[in-house]
Amino acid sequence: MPRYLTDKDIADFRAELCRIATERFARFGYEGVTMRQLAEALGCSPKTPYRYFKDKADILATVRAQAFGKFSDALEAAAANAPPGDPIERVRRVGEAYFRFALKNPHAYRIMFDIDAPLDESHPDLGPQADRAARYITQQAEELARLGLISVDPKLFGWSMWAATHGLVMLQQAGMLQHAPDYRTLAEFHGALMLKGAGGPARKAGKKR
Repeated sequence: MPRYLTDKDIADFRAELCRIATERFARFGYEGVTMRQLAEALGCSPKTPYRYFKDKADILATVRAQAFGKFSDALEAAAANAPPGDPIERVRRVGEAYFRFALKNPHAYRIMFDIDAPLDESHPDLGPQADRAARYITQQAEELARLGLISVDPKLFGWSMWAATHGLVMLQQAGMLQHAPDYRTLAEFHGALMLKGAGGPARKAGKKR
């Protein structure tokens, strides 16, 4: 007689499948992972994963959506815990949270940003969660512009800061910063440099007030 699966059984199996899939996709890429391999890692029948997900693309979209959601949660929590009225400190804390997340969750970070598969807009969660992360990162620059702390296009500034942060994370994960200053020193230097270059006219205007 087949065993009846409880809601907890189903949730636990899905969670374990997603954990293994996240690691495998990060290590081998989308094309380097098969449903049969995932089933073998789980110790179940090759058909079992299909009871929980439509196919491999559905699994990838699901784990990427989960990663983007946890990533956004970490950034938003860092901003919420920053001292009120200090937008520069808030940006700094968000940047630190970004790096901590990437350091503690390297597989999740790689499937978000370093996998050869487009964002699946048909998945109910992936598109919205990816957009949530992008909007939150770049809106920090919009807040700086609103307060007169930068005088450049906030979208360009925000995306440039994101690109630099991502580059530092990838260099760190690739072991390329062994002979360089530590990540925090590099991040703070780059952030100060960009703020100085983008904020001069705005600060002068602020002094006139």
